Amino acid sequence: MWKFLNKVTKKLIIAIPVMMVSGFLFGLIFNAGFLKTLIIPFTFLMVYPMMVNLNFQKVFEGGDLKAQVLTQIINFGIVPFLAYALGVIFFKNSPYMALGLLLAGLVPTSGMTISWTGFAKGNIEAAVKMTVIGLVLGSIATPFYVQFLMGSTIEINFSKVIQQIVIIVFLPMIAGFLTRKYLVNKYGQKGFKKNIGPRFPAMSTIGVVGIVFIAMALKAKGVAASPGLILYILVPLIIIYTFNFVLSSVVGKFLLPRKDAIALVYGSVMRNLSIALAIAINAFGQQGASAALVIAIAYIIQVQSAAWYVKFTDKIFGPAESKEKVLKPTAERSGS
Repeated sequence: MWKFLNKVTKKLIIAIPVMMVSGFLFGLIFNAGFLKTLIIPFTFLMVYPMMVNLNFQKVFEGGDLKAQVLTQIINFGIVPFLAYALGVIFFKNSPYMALGLLLAGLVPTSGMTISWTGFAKGNIEAAVKMTVIGLVLGSIATPFYVQFLMGSTIEINFSKVIQQIVIIVFLPMIAGFLTRKYLVNKYGQKGFKKNIGPRFPAMSTIGVVGIVFIAMALKAKGVAASPGLILYILVPLIIIYTFNFVLSSVVGKFLLPRKDAIALVYGSVMRNLSIALAIAINAFGQQGASAALVIAIAYIIQVQSAAWYVKFTDKIFGPAESKEKVLKPTAERSGS
């Protein structure tokens, strides 16, 4: 079971499109309305496991303040407004799809921020901080951004959005923190990292693919009626991710050390689409399915682009220093 889920986690590039097609076919054949009852359980499966693996104490460690500040400026001062502007341009007559684009650009960082930073040999400690800070700030800021930017075009129940964020983010966050504390006390920090912690991302994957399936099933008939809709949705999403990669790469290249720069890229480009999906579906009812469709498609671009970026990291920031290169001068000095 765990081996299978770990394989799915590593193959999200394939798993998410497969679940989208499966959800689409299911929604065409059956009445998918009953799937709404599964949204909350799958949402919990998405968010809670990620919270268990987050070490909130890392936030209070210093050493990378510049990288943290630059990351959050991109996350909250630039990307949401780009997403909103593109929503106005591309979805002028579909405000809930514009909402989906905004939500996809509003909640930064996910557990994959840390993973991809590690794959690219970046500063993992900085990535952990970015994940925690981005998650907390994004959750607090989301209802205000949505109200301010979209309040004139769609009906927003401000208190319901806040209520859903508490249920979707902060309750799992508290539960995850307490679970981690209990498991670390029981198995020790080393035992938790080696044997227990690695199992939780696989649980989160169940929630991700489940919500993607539900979002697609709920919108299947609408997509079938407008087959070019998915291609149309891809255009603003590709613009957002391309802009974000270029901007964060340039900022990191010229203003930060290599490891911090890589953390900044993944700390700003990777959005918490799981939480965005949950907010769209839980806080905006039937209309939220349109927003959820946009966010579900964003998964494809996000995972694909993150994987490809790892391959170009050395060309952009230069190769990582090997242990041999770092240790050699030390050995020479000790022998002189």
